[in-house]
Amino acid sequence: MTRETLNREYFEWMCQLIYDPAYPETAFEKLLHRLDHIDFYYSIAMDANREADGIDLRYRFAYERGYGDAMIASLIDIRPCSVLEMMVALANRCEEQIMDDPDIGDRTGQWFWNMIINLGLDSMDDKHYDETYVNKAVSRFLNRKYAKNGSGGLFTIANTREDLRQAEIWYQMCWYLDEIL
Repeated sequence: MTRETLNREYFEWMCQLIYDPAYPETAFEKLLHRLDHIDFYYSIAMDANREADGIDLRYRFAYERGYGDAMIASLIDIRPCSVLEMMVALANRCEEQIMDDPDIGDRTGQWFWNMIINLGLDSMDDKHYDETYVNKAVSRFLNRKYAKNGSGGLFTIANTREDLRQAEIWYQMCWYLDEIL
């Protein structure tokens, strides 16, 4: 298998995890591809865990598809974690470790698309895609230039006393879930 073929299959697998039945599967393909080509980086040490979760997603894909770790290590795990990988892994961890409810079903896509909305990228479907706008929004998030309440980042918390720009992503997500529940 070639690197390109495996990476394409991995990308499609990630998209299936976050697929929203309200939209055609390809409605946000340009945005998702762009997020997959932007390296995730962080300034708060504990956000290294989000990077690790994104990398671990590669090996979950391998396990589910029956590929060996060596194949993943040599063909996929040769680049930094992407913003898409981090966000999909975070949405997946949110669902599986905190919000799991068999009566409701898998909401991984809901958590992912809530982050997209908060980043201001929900209008970036393939018909209205603006790469400059996407790059600016992602840069604002990565460089923590969003509002104190998280607006423009991954999570907005209306009634927070915390400055979300100073908090690790995991705490932001937990505070967000506390607010919406």
